[in-house]
Amino acid sequence: MNICVFLSAADLDERYTRPAKEFAELLGKGGHTLVWGGSDVGLMKVVADGVQESGGRLLGVSVDFLAAKARRAADEMVIAKDLAERKRLLLEKADAVVIMVGGTGTLDEATEILELKKHGHTDKPVVLLNTAGFYDGLKEQFRRMEDEGFLPRPLTELVFFAEEPVGALAYLEESQGIE
Repeated sequence: MNICVFLSAADLDERYTRPAKEFAELLGKGGHTLVWGGSDVGLMKVVADGVQESGGRLLGVSVDFLAAKARRAADEMVIAKDLAERKRLLLEKADAVVIMVGGTGTLDEATEILELKKHGHTDKPVVLLNTAGFYDGLKEQFRRMEDEGFLPRPLTELVFFAEEPVGALAYLEESQGIE
């Protein structure tokens, strides 16, 4: 399975890097391909290292203005002209999406895939990996949107909230019929 991971390229504390590395190792050992923003820095590097060291493939989609930070040792690297093209390519190449900790770019990517699902333009499974409670506030906001009628589909049809890496991958594999 090609699993797109939206996440930060920042250097982060162990409470975020440890679960990210654990997820990456599970992904690699499962024989999956990481589809990610292509950066060889910060949390993006942690995940790419973990996948590659565990036997998985790396398919990066960087963007022109960040190409200098792109991972040289990826199995495949595409350089998009801008962020909009990068998002489109990441989603095109993925069978499923995992949203890890990140900043505004990650939030932008997350809301785009959820908007596409909301309108029936994709049925790819989406997992929000709520490492160390990072997305507790967002989860609460999504529930409020659902409760107050802002979502035309149940929240459970749009996104699965996982607290641990093993639960995130198990959900994706089950959704794709992988045992």
